[in-house]
Amino acid sequence: MEYVNTGAWSKKAIKEGKFYGDVKVVASSEDETFSYIPKNIEFSEDAAFAHITGNNTIYGTEYHEWPKVPEGVPLACDMSSNIMDKVIDPKKFGVIYAGAQKNIGPAGVTLVIIRKDLLDRVPENTPTMQKWKTHVEKDSLFNTGPCWAIYMCKLSLEHLKGLGSVPGIEKINRRKAKILYDLIDNSDGFYKGHAKLDSRSLMNVTFNLPTPELEAKCVAEGLAKGLIGLKGHRSIGGMRASIYNAMPTEGVQALVDFLKEFQENNQ
Repeated sequence: MEYVNTGAWSKKAIKEGKFYGDVKVVASSEDETFSYIPKNIEFSEDAAFAHITGNNTIYGTEYHEWPKVPEGVPLACDMSSNIMDKVIDPKKFGVIYAGAQKNIGPAGVTLVIIRKDLLDRVPENTPTMQKWKTHVEKDSLFNTGPCWAIYMCKLSLEHLKGLGSVPGIEKINRRKAKILYDLIDNSDGFYKGHAKLDSRSLMNVTFNLPTPELEAKCVAEGLAKGLIGLKGHRSIGGMRASIYNAMPTEGVQALVDFLKEFQENNQ
């Protein structure tokens, strides 16, 4: 089993993988505080599978090109924080799995897209509940699901369809991200993005101010204006704006207007 380490959620996946066999980390961006997505990743031809994490919420990086895998090696991807943020070709993957809580609906629902030929590639001692084949054969009704959360996912997907489905929300997401990244890039260094340009996330924009004191002041003043959740994760500090599918363009513009004003008053 081979993994690419691009942050906290990759590390968690690697830890879990070790319960089931030998794990090899074939590429990592930890050398630069997970500020980039590794390029030219080489997976082994005899790997049971290759695993990546599509988006890294803490560090603000995201895959924009999928790594190539040898023929016969399934590519597995955790897309929990960027599922449906842009159009993808699911045929490039053996397995896609994603928690619903970022772009689909409430927590408690998991989406899995799996290639049919992989359903039987499972250790014999795998519990029935943990076999994806079980849920396929039972039309996802092997157990009683979280009915309210599933219903809310339905409403969310209907709303997404009204926006033009995934192609429509991708245009919106790219527009939102550009507005915010342009502000950071044109701030003469007052705001400094954490992620490298070609690895920037559409969902999580991470950045720093000149001092931790200014960051704390910015978070506090933003909260007073109704801009919540701007404090960066404790493992990296700084600031983070999460602009998932549900965030309207107007919300991002309000943040940009505030950040411009804050720079003018504190530079």
